[in-house]
Amino acid sequence: MLLKEYRICMPLTVEEYKIGQLYMISKHSHEQSDRGEGVEVVQNEPFEDPHHGNGQFTEKRVYLNSKLPSWARAVVPKIFYVTEKAWNYYPYTITEYTCSFLPKFSIHIETKYEDNKGSNDRIFDNEAKDLEREVCFIDIACDEIPERYYKESEDPKHFKSEKTGRGHLREGWRDSHQPIMCSYKLVTVKFEVWGLQTRVEQFVHKVVRDILLIGHRQAFAWVDEWYDMTMDDVREYEKNMHEQTNIKVCNQHSSTVDAIESHAQTST
Repeated sequence: MLLKEYRICMPLTVEEYKIGQLYMISKHSHEQSDRGEGVEVVQNEPFEDPHHGNGQFTEKRVYLNSKLPSWARAVVPKIFYVTEKAWNYYPYTITEYTCSFLPKFSIHIETKYEDNKGSNDRIFDNEAKDLEREVCFIDIACDEIPERYYKESEDPKHFKSEKTGRGHLREGWRDSHQPIMCSYKLVTVKFEVWGLQTRVEQFVHKVVRDILLIGHRQAFAWVDEWYDMTMDDVREYEKNMHEQTNIKVCNQHSSTVDAIESHAQTST
């Protein structure tokens, strides 16, 4: 098991980002879903928890075989998917990833949002007070992203919002920018297979870090698209994006899911 805590600051408020994170996830998933790979939305509906209250539950299938490194493709079927389950009780969320072909693999992410610059060292005291972990700050303006994902229009150093006047972020922006919020993410990666555990867990954390950096950059760079939306607006946008994304992804995979699940049961 490898546990890390990521802290990603944004030039937004927690209340603003409630809309922004929903918009970003839907648009990003739609953009990444092509040629039969990407994200299929299986379920998206209101959910009530006795402790956290009202929220939203989503279940997705993430098809990503071509994005795996060669050593990983050698040990998994040609076509497979990771199951994502998420419980959104904003400003607290839980996300879990599992794979039927790899029963000893899982990712567990707990997220909390606060209006500060990542200064709360006790935010996960109830969840992981005594667990040793590395704290990693992610800077949406200054950290490098993989070249293939770079877009100048999504670079906070070059982008400036017309609706909010925020942008053109420079090194050290987190020390003085107002407003500012932080997305705190406690990420646990498990791959309990002897000989591969360390390599896989480190690789997965690298992928998670890249995804967090890219996603949060996009959420801010797209702020003028979602800033005036209400919750009803973004839920309608989310619904439309899910339908379009499913069409892109499911046409290729609708005939293979039963075979995939049958293969998983045989392997088990």
